[in-house]
Amino acid sequence: MDTWPYTRVPLRARTALRAIREERTELTYIIAEPCVDLLDRACVEECPVDCIYEGDRMLYIQPDECVDCGACEPVCPVEAIFYEDDVPDEWEPYVNANVDFFDDLGSPGGASKVGKTSHDPAFIKGLPPMNTEED
Repeated sequence: MDTWPYTRVPLRARTALRAIREERTELTYIIAEPCVDLLDRACVEECPVDCIYEGDRMLYIQPDECVDCGACEPVCPVEAIFYEDDVPDEWEPYVNANVDFFDDLGSPGGASKVGKTSHDPAFIKGLPPMNTEED
């Protein structure tokens, strides 16, 4: 990842920039409970920057790749997408779940090249089946 403009920055400064980037927990939009086990991909089709990744049980928005355009939010048929500050209190754990999903995955630079992954956080993996036709 040492590409321009980082190659012209002294090594100490590059190390500091990497540390800041790795510690970033600021989110943009997040996906909450209504998406669990539903995985409607309307938001994926609408996203102009390919930043919505698919786990085994739900979709996740990569905060470093998202450009805050908001195109995904109105097309979600179950209203599962929220700006971070607008997440309902009962779905607050999904903010951390969105962060945790990318702990190992990082920022691959586009969901389409990654495809479906098994990086769902333990919180999501441990949920009972949801949003199925039997509900």
